[in-house]
Amino acid sequence: MLKGGAVWALGTMSGTSLDGVDAAMILTDGERILEFGPSAFRAYSAGEQAVLRAALGRWPGEDGVAEAAEVVETAHAELLSRFTGAGIIGFHGQTLAHDPKGRGTHQAGDGALLARVLGLPVVWDFRSTDIAMGGQGAPLAPFFHFACARHIGAAQPLAILNLGGVGNVTWIDPRQPAPESHGALLAFDTGPANAPLNDLMLARTGQPLDPEGATGMQGQVDEDRLAAFLRHPFFHRMPPKSLDRNAFHAALDIGNLGLEDAAATLAAAAAAAVARGAEHFPVPITRLLVTGGGRHNARIMAELTARMRLEAEPIEAAGLDGDMLEAQAFAYLAVRVARGLPTSGPATTGVGALVGGGKVSRPD
Repeated sequence: MLKGGAVWALGTMSGTSLDGVDAAMILTDGERILEFGPSAFRAYSAGEQAVLRAALGRWPGEDGVAEAAEVVETAHAELLSRFTGAGIIGFHGQTLAHDPKGRGTHQAGDGALLARVLGLPVVWDFRSTDIAMGGQGAPLAPFFHFACARHIGAAQPLAILNLGGVGNVTWIDPRQPAPESHGALLAFDTGPANAPLNDLMLARTGQPLDPEGATGMQGQVDEDRLAAFLRHPFFHRMPPKSLDRNAFHAALDIGNLGLEDAAATLAAAAAAAVARGAEHFPVPITRLLVTGGGRHNARIMAELTARMRLEAEPIEAAGLDGDMLEAQAFAYLAVRVARGLPTSGPATTGVGALVGGGKVSRPD
């Protein structure tokens, strides 16, 4: 579908934190990152967030899903129409439910509709093929993370940790020739990250998050509750593995803790989950780069450094944009799909063979 050589691709991401839509352009041939382009963010209004939150956990045809899809499509169309010069769009949609061993995965939003509205080919529904072939359907950014590691000149194994609503980590050996090479990658969801903390702050303060981790910095971690959390069966499963946003809802018992202690305990839980996951890394890492909203939370970052025994660095320290990395990833993956290159494999989603997931919808 795409001619050879580099193309400007426009990618989007609307994460489980429900804050809004990120969009970013990159110049890529589907293997290398050649240049980073413009980016933008479109926040969801309080009303839009309420519609999306009401649809979480629901599947196509259930109450509230059509309304949520309309919010997603409208927000994306508004944001993406601001960009010029793109040859292809990678549209992730808004994850409402994820049950890879059961009903599958559900991202609200119609990529075919966006293709018609925007007049460009849109690659979307990235996860379903992977799940149909026995994979977890997530995480999908690892192949892009490999390209990022090569782009910054990394020479030794490192990890890129994304702290969104759920945490996911990619262990990378940049010495391998390609992301699909044996031993190049290991990726998996680590556990809950920002979602429980955001839910706590919204329920108790009416605010959608703990700005810069200020509330958590004032609290004490309840180590007994943290230990109980780490006994969850998820931590005993071998990777690759993935989670739904609310999978740990009952396991994180902070109901009668004060606000500061509850925030501190949830921040520590996010970090402790990562440290437990790092036990699965093939070899130790030399660098931990953190992306996603969680890198702005000082309590989470301090807990990560302490529990990983390695400085947790915001990914900007390596010259990358932590706010836009996932949107850039779906731009990159869109080009790979259009060129028939794999987007996931056994070491990233647990799928039985290399998969190039995604539907391609053209404007006509």
